[in-house]
Amino acid sequence: MAAGAPRVFVSHLSGIPVFDPNGDQVGRVRDLVTILRVGRKPPRLLGLVVELATRRRIFLPMTRVTGIESGQVITTGVLNVRRFEQRPTERLVLGEMLDRRVHLVETGEEVTVLDVSVRQLPARRDWEIDRIFVRKGKGGTFRRKGETLTVDWSAVDGFSLEEHGQGAENLLATFEQLRPADLANVLHHLSPKRRAEVAAALDDDRLADVLEELPEDDQIEILGKLKEERAADVLEAMDPDDAADLLAELPEDDKERLLTLMQPADAADVRRLMAYEERTAGGLMTTEPIVLRPDATVADALARVRKEDLSPALAAQVYVCRPPDETPTGKYLGTVHFQRLLRDPPYTLVGSILDDDLQPLAPGATLPTVAGFFAAYDMVAAPVVDEGGALLGAVTVDDVLDHMLPEDWRETEFHLEEEGADHGGG
Repeated sequence: MAAGAPRVFVSHLSGIPVFDPNGDQVGRVRDLVTILRVGRKPPRLLGLVVELATRRRIFLPMTRVTGIESGQVITTGVLNVRRFEQRPTERLVLGEMLDRRVHLVETGEEVTVLDVSVRQLPARRDWEIDRIFVRKGKGGTFRRKGETLTVDWSAVDGFSLEEHGQGAENLLATFEQLRPADLANVLHHLSPKRRAEVAAALDDDRLADVLEELPEDDQIEILGKLKEERAADVLEAMDPDDAADLLAELPEDDKERLLTLMQPADAADVRRLMAYEERTAGGLMTTEPIVLRPDATVADALARVRKEDLSPALAAQVYVCRPPDETPTGKYLGTVHFQRLLRDPPYTLVGSILDDDLQPLAPGATLPTVAGFFAAYDMVAAPVVDEGGALLGAVTVDDVLDHMLPEDWRETEFHLEEEGADHGGG
């Protein structure tokens, strides 16, 4: 953006790519860092929080931004890859300003911040927040009717005060296209208060997906701040193996109380998983693989594989068993891989195209044994079968990796720290 160019609203910057001068993408914008100033002077924009391909978040000073246009940010190409750490005097624009309730100076009327705009000062490299887009009336729900208007920064008061009950709807709208793992990364970097507000605003399925991607401490913190009935609903929406892992970290009384509040069938699956040692096939598996009877057709299998809520690993193959066809099933007969389903006519019976050469995993198989199975046979999922031949569930490669990587892998990238000065926060 050239000096004197029109203002840019920050909601349009969230998630846009950041490129170096050669046109190579280095990351995406995840937030903006600003610092409040004395009196009613507009806050100065210090820089951008950029998420690299490794999911590391770094600070990009505005002095290294040469252009913001056409849905992209262009930089000088000089990046300090030290992890961004917010300083006490700094504010995150998307994470802390959107949805905030402030007051119009002239009338004292309460308004909700829906967006803010930034501009580059003429003939300078400094940037500042200049205007605020607000909705009149209490509450932060952007669907609620009410007059909207754009006012100067000096026309509102309240950003320097501690916010209680700050809404999360506009922040969620900004991040609604993020994958669960990326939204989990966003939540991890918010304050505990803001994290709880965003979690409370997510629907059960979305929150369940996000919880599965969060570090253990964040999972426990968020679950503990939910009402028990809702916590049980969210646990039901999680994959049973992830719910079992989370519940295993809770005090015994809390665990039993939540299991009692869950639907009996869901609670039974979780209890069954909790009976196995954590680092065994039984402890790693999910109880919800795709199970078909031998007289099902390829068309039936493809219809099941097509379900959008399935992970790619679980959709990679179906398991053919005698009735009953919910785990624990009747006799396990074999597996049909997705590629084989694509090669055979739709009317073909899955019982006629089984891969029954590979021995399934026993529920007591240790983590190294499971990892070796995946490596030896290039698998992304594997059946777990008991001594009686019943299918108990399936282990997926993501669950194996979760338990083989360091405990803090979600917060740590696997490359050497590069030396450099701390980010310039002003």
